[in-house]
Amino acid sequence: MFTEPNTGSDLGALRTRAVKSGDNWSVTGNKTWITHATRTHVMTLLARTDPDTTDYKGLSMFLAEKTPGSEEVPFPSDGMTGGEIEVLGYRGMKEYELAFDGFEVKGENLLGGETGKGFKQLMETFESARIQTAARAVGVAQSALDLGYRYAMDRKQFGKPLITFPRVANKLAMMAVEITVARQLTYFSAKEKDEGRRCDIEAGMAKLLGARVAWSAADNALQVHGGNGFALEYKISRVLCDARILNIFEGAGEIQAQVIARRLLG
Repeated sequence: MFTEPNTGSDLGALRTRAVKSGDNWSVTGNKTWITHATRTHVMTLLARTDPDTTDYKGLSMFLAEKTPGSEEVPFPSDGMTGGEIEVLGYRGMKEYELAFDGFEVKGENLLGGETGKGFKQLMETFESARIQTAARAVGVAQSALDLGYRYAMDRKQFGKPLITFPRVANKLAMMAVEITVARQLTYFSAKEKDEGRRCDIEAGMAKLLGARVAWSAADNALQVHGGNGFALEYKISRVLCDARILNIFEGAGEIQAQVIARRLLG
């Protein structure tokens, strides 16, 4: 868990602190947008272990153990409280805001056994995180295309299926083209990662493109549905809401573009 209420993309400025307490660490601070926080047994927790720093150099990563919660008692572990964040879409991934007040982490659970390495350790995971987010985006986009195509085949206007109207058919055709491009870039990034090659720029491109294609496909598929697309009873309305978050989490689109530009120009 990394994001804090006042630090989104600027992870180097996070304020949650971990103070040595005997052989263990005592954590105090706040985190937000933590996925499945009640169910987990172990959390990856980024905290500041060097109080004299104000940037990424004083951060360390912990594998913090906790007791899984229930609906009645979501956070039974001492020193840890939280609540669910109600969200627009992607509701299968329940999100929480958390507060730590003397939450204890075992000393042996300092990742790598050395402080000050947390930011680097986190960055090493982002290639995989962005590739899997790109893959999820392709899945959302494909779902939108499938729903749009099925509706265009079944729905009749002026005595003909919607798909016979060129503007509708063109929307579906471009969706298919864009999804294919995003899928192939995602496959390429995953292959580079599997073969041990640096692929931060490719992963960033796949994530940036995939998220945009997912949103475009959902928006166009909803347009194909016409007014029915705005009704909650039709699945495309949920797909549109699910697509929106993809351009934000695991690195906002603006951050992806900045990373890509820096690598290409530098």
